[in-house]
Amino acid sequence: MTGDRELAKETGRSAGKIGISLLVAIGLGYVLTLLATRWLGPENSKVFLSFWGILMGLGSALSPLEQELSRQSAVAALEGERAGRPALRALTVGAVTVAVVAVVTLTVPVLSDRLYAGNTALGVIVLCGAVSFACQFAARGLLVGQQRIRPYSWLVVAEAAVRVLVLFGIVAAGLTGLTSFAIAAAAGSFAWLLFVRPVSGLVDPGQEGEGWRPVTARILVLMAGAGLTASVITGYPAMVSLLAPGGSDADVGVLFATLTVSRVPLLLLSPLQALAVPTVVRLSGTAEGMHRLRRLLALGAVGTVVLGVVGAVVGLLIGPWLVQLLYGAKFVAQGWWVAWMVWGAVVLTALQLMTAVLVARKQANKVLVTWAVVAVATAVTLLVVPGDPILRAVSGLAAGPTLGLAVVLVFVLRRPGNLQAASDVPVG
Repeated sequence: MTGDRELAKETGRSAGKIGISLLVAIGLGYVLTLLATRWLGPENSKVFLSFWGILMGLGSALSPLEQELSRQSAVAALEGERAGRPALRALTVGAVTVAVVAVVTLTVPVLSDRLYAGNTALGVIVLCGAVSFACQFAARGLLVGQQRIRPYSWLVVAEAAVRVLVLFGIVAAGLTGLTSFAIAAAAGSFAWLLFVRPVSGLVDPGQEGEGWRPVTARILVLMAGAGLTASVITGYPAMVSLLAPGGSDADVGVLFATLTVSRVPLLLLSPLQALAVPTVVRLSGTAEGMHRLRRLLALGAVGTVVLGVVGAVVGLLIGPWLVQLLYGAKFVAQGWWVAWMVWGAVVLTALQLMTAVLVARKQANKVLVTWAVVAVATAVTLLVVPGDPILRAVSGLAAGPTLGLAVVLVFVLRRPGNLQAASDVPVG
């Protein structure tokens, strides 16, 4: 009981520190998207935001790498050790996987045309940024798993700050083209280079641990789930471009810009996800901790619905005004767009945190099933709902996440026997 209280206090302090850095990062994250979108205008920003969706979508697909390494690091810390070779293997699998996906988007003509408007440079930037993101998420996972909250928080801020600094340098030099803004967007993925020293001491390459097969299986399953996650969060503009093309470029550009505003906090939510994983590992060690966890999850579900409804009403009333305030008079949004976007964003927030619980339980297959339900429901909505691309896109924002929330609640509220027994993927 005393241990659970101490864990709650420790988690609260860590969450507070990370929360502050997260707020700063969110604020800095808006600077790039707002300035680039205002500068490029509704039509050109459609291409930039599609690129942004692919880049950040691949980054989001790597979030399980952070969660898995935070789990490995937390388990090692409980035993007074450091993460071993499995951490390096997980990093390698993650980096190779996103590199392959980035190359496919660059070399397949139909994908390159729809996602980058045939601009090869954008695809190359995505490739470089995606591989660097793998190193960045690995570094963050090792830090948070060992409760190195201060450097972790600084790394979260540094990612967004580097983008803004490069952006200001580009604008000062008068290089305000689409490619220049893309370079600024990818620059943040290299922030891990500033933290090589504190991170390198958290890995012991001589510690053998799990082999390639179980590590690869688990990471690929988790990344597949995260890729599906990214398709409905940061990658949603690209998903709409592929499955519901057409319509007015200006109107779709406004929709994408509006969507980006609602998605930036979700993009930066991974620090709280990473913190949730070692917390669940520790809580699951006692019956009292398990009871407390299930109660928190049930309260979180109720809070999600209440917050989603309130947010949707607020978005309906002031959303269009806020979009014009942020982007300018040319960006005319509809209140009902914003209402459903806010609802979807709130539900996706809950989904991300609840699937982190499944990661901590090593229930990788359930993570994959949850996000497959969300992505497939969203894609089907985009394909079959009658009407213009705007109506189909907004419908997809609401339908997929709502169905996914129902699925993940069934998974997380079910009492597992123990962390090892709950594993869906072989661990050796």
